[in-house]
Amino acid sequence: MTGSGEDTHRTPGPLAALLIDASTEAIGAAGGHAGGIYLRSHTPGMLRLAVLAGLPGPLFRPWWRLHADRPFPVADAYRLGVHVVLPNATETMRHYPQFAAGLPFQFGSLYVPVVGASSTYGVLTVLRPAAADAADVLSARERLTRVAEDLAAQLENHQETVVWDGEPLCVRPPAVHPSVGRLGRFAWDPATGVVTADAPLHALLGVAPTEFAGTVRALADAVSPVDAERVLAALHETAANRPPPSLPLYVRAPDGGLRLMEFWTPDASATGSGARHVRGFVLDPGPSAAGDAAADLLPEGVFCLDRLGLVAYANPRAAQLLHQPRDLLLGRPLWDSVPWLSQPDFEDHLRSALLSPAPVHLHVRRPPDPAQDSFEGDWLALSVYPGPDVLTCTVQPSSRMSDATEAEAAAAGGGGGGTSGASSLAPLYRPIVLAIALTEAVTARQVSAVVMRELLPAFGGRRLALYLLQDRHLFLAWESGFPPGFLAPFDGVGLDAQLPGVETLTTGRPLFFDSMEQLSAAYPGIALDATEGARAFLPLIASGRPVGSCILGFDRPHSFSGEERSVLTALAGLIAHAMEKAQRYESEAALARGLQQALLPRRLTDHPLVETAGRYLPGTQGMEVGGDWYDVVESGDGLALVIGDVQGHGVQAAATMGQLRSAVRAFALGDRPPDEVMSGTNHLLIDLDPGQFASCCYIRLDPATGLARAARAGHPPPLLRNPDGSTRVLDLPGGVVLGVDAGARYPVTELQVEPGAVLALYTDGLVERPGVDIDDGISALRLALTRAGNPSTRLADLADRLTTAAQHTAERPDDIALLLATRRPERRRRQR
Repeated sequence: MTGSGEDTHRTPGPLAALLIDASTEAIGAAGGHAGGIYLRSHTPGMLRLAVLAGLPGPLFRPWWRLHADRPFPVADAYRLGVHVVLPNATETMRHYPQFAAGLPFQFGSLYVPVVGASSTYGVLTVLRPAAADAADVLSARERLTRVAEDLAAQLENHQETVVWDGEPLCVRPPAVHPSVGRLGRFAWDPATGVVTADAPLHALLGVAPTEFAGTVRALADAVSPVDAERVLAALHETAANRPPPSLPLYVRAPDGGLRLMEFWTPDASATGSGARHVRGFVLDPGPSAAGDAAADLLPEGVFCLDRLGLVAYANPRAAQLLHQPRDLLLGRPLWDSVPWLSQPDFEDHLRSALLSPAPVHLHVRRPPDPAQDSFEGDWLALSVYPGPDVLTCTVQPSSRMSDATEAEAAAAGGGGGGTSGASSLAPLYRPIVLAIALTEAVTARQVSAVVMRELLPAFGGRRLALYLLQDRHLFLAWESGFPPGFLAPFDGVGLDAQLPGVETLTTGRPLFFDSMEQLSAAYPGIALDATEGARAFLPLIASGRPVGSCILGFDRPHSFSGEERSVLTALAGLIAHAMEKAQRYESEAALARGLQQALLPRRLTDHPLVETAGRYLPGTQGMEVGGDWYDVVESGDGLALVIGDVQGHGVQAAATMGQLRSAVRAFALGDRPPDEVMSGTNHLLIDLDPGQFASCCYIRLDPATGLARAARAGHPPPLLRNPDGSTRVLDLPGGVVLGVDAGARYPVTELQVEPGAVLALYTDGLVERPGVDIDDGISALRLALTRAGNPSTRLADLADRLTTAAQHTAERPDDIALLLATRRPERRRRQR
């Protein structure tokens, strides 16, 4: 886990504030413990989590963004405009197995689209306790629907475009017991006398930032009017590097309750006589203060997390076992304070505790404490007990576990693996996640990424290598976790090599080595990448055909149980089928790209009086094959400049594009007028009846006089940059797109192109963005053309500049075609 689960205490913007209010209201309305809002983004088809209330953001990072076409409840609610009600885990698994496989816990969920008058903004979702059936949550759905309707009405009146492209805002929902465990932080600089406090401390003290004087006296008076002098004395002692021995300091709040204060100097080892900076926190433990004091004396570690993953309490024993001082634990996200807890198994269990009511239990490996020569064992037993606002965690050395817990650990696969209560089904569902995720991977690299993401965490592996068979040799397709260059000698080995990765494929038998000693004994002289650990070599065989081999590496010796061996062998078959499918896909994609490249002009027609330049960028979805095209054709004593866009993507769009390009070329070579070219091509497309339509812009330019005659069929208007640098949109009247109306007419417009002027023809992929009016995109391109160069700029360089941003965009849902043309100025004509 990375990042912080804390609230962002900066003042939210109007849109963020609106979404935060709606999400917290939704949780209360639907009786949930967590929820959020997904909004559309600038990436076409991509939904992003804008607000997450009641859950730590880093722990749920895989669900931050979601494509609207995925088989997930949020996507269906958005795409279909329907309410999705999932009362329990059984119904979730039945309707959305991939979503259930990722979060296999006992909870229910509701999803309601936020629909305005003309568009769907996003989806409001609430996670709640599991119910017997949908009837038990109908009233909650009705209340949530009203919240979504109110939010939609407010978004309709919002001044800005309602999209979300950043990370989610993680906020706390209204607490069931709001007085328990409130904590705020402060810092004091004795040199300036300035005290700064965070937003939670202002809220705890009931003092607005504008009303806080920002002095140490103001802080002491606000924390405890009765014990203000004790607070001041303790702060000054700490600044002098003489912290009071009685810390943490208990003081009396204005209402008579107890407050706990702790402070320290960031660098206690500093020398010199000057006063040191002081940092600290104020905790209002509420009615549990006596319990916390008692918990401080317990021999086992106890710590508490709020619903955003911040540590609200830790007793001294917990701090000792987690290898962190209490002041570095309290008020901080657990994964920032104890980064070695960022293990997939622990994350799964913590998600379970946040979403379902049953406690969970597991083992985690603790790294050595660099400050100590030894410590109590490598492994800790962790238990997490969910509550409405706080998760209570216990931690103790594994050697002190009860017999029952030890038996439970042994049944789950020994000391290395995690164990869980009945509510945590994550270890069982991990293979399901892999199987379902593999169905969506279409390239070998995507398959490899899925295996690394899902298979390694499921079995505690740290290394992965995938080899694919080609011409009776194994070639490395993916590696992760191995030392740099270690696998290079094994890349391209033949099937006669005496290596486990080869033997597992040629025999069809998986090979398991519990330790590196076993591996070395079986294959004397084999190069080893570690002195300890375990290895699994799995054959990738699909429908009886060898595909390659898979290597899993573990950092510690590992005894593979019979169940593990069976599951890994079965999963190897799934990986093999996915790899075989990916290889077929990549072969077909290569053929399709070859077809597309053959259909596009290899070079543009050269003319002594006209310079042209074209660029084509395929979309990045599917086979990256689309129907955009451009062309320059000799037409009598002139030149025909053509650009078009066939609806859709794939081989069919490319084939239709090829037919239209050939038709337009034939009409142009016959020097037919632009309106006849459009009409003839329109009739051809209707006769072919491919189920597609196309847009097109056709300009016949006389290079000698600069007279241009243009016709347009549903295509974006061209741009003209004059020799003085001013650029305008050519508002050409046009007809409907090709392939729709056999009787459509395409009017012709005449215009003058001066020497040095630049004509720009383009497809909508260059100017269209989700949530942005296409006219704004055209205006942006017009401005870019104005700024991109001067009359001496080479047209090829100008084309590169206009497409630079698109070339560096990873997600291009549509193809992009650009055609530039200019009449050469007299001086350049003579030079030529």
